[in-house]
Amino acid sequence: MKLMKTGLYGVVGWVALIAPAVGQAKPPPLVPFNVVVANGVPAIPAPLGGKTGDPKEGEKVVIERTLGNCLSCHEITALREEPFHGEVGPSLDGVARRWDTATLRMIVANPKKVFGDETVMPAFYRIDGLNRVREEFAGKPILTAQQVEDVVAYLATLK
Repeated sequence: MKLMKTGLYGVVGWVALIAPAVGQAKPPPLVPFNVVVANGVPAIPAPLGGKTGDPKEGEKVVIERTLGNCLSCHEITALREEPFHGEVGPSLDGVARRWDTATLRMIVANPKKVFGDETVMPAFYRIDGLNRVREEFAGKPILTAQQVEDVVAYLATLK
């Protein structure tokens, strides 16, 4: 068994903390989606569940520490009034200029497909092939399909 960098264990633990708590409603199963590769980069071209996201709701998910918790790793100048911006991941300022929405969707759903196995960014819409998942969180994505779409819609505003 190959051990990953120490920082990954912290992220896995963090993922377990933000997943739905025991006793909460069971999340719906993952909606099927197609992955395409354009210019060597995997992407999900269509909205998960068929409905585009709401950037205002996406901002809430990005900020909320029990959901996306994006600020624990990333800095976003537009949210500078929020405390505790991280420096583990890159700044998300200008992310919509660097990636199209289909690629942003793939990054949020399963960043390993875009950045490789060494990324410490958690997969927010994946339930298989994960390591060290507590039993009560097994089979549950961190975010719903609509929350992923809301985050993508918010990220698309960061130009």
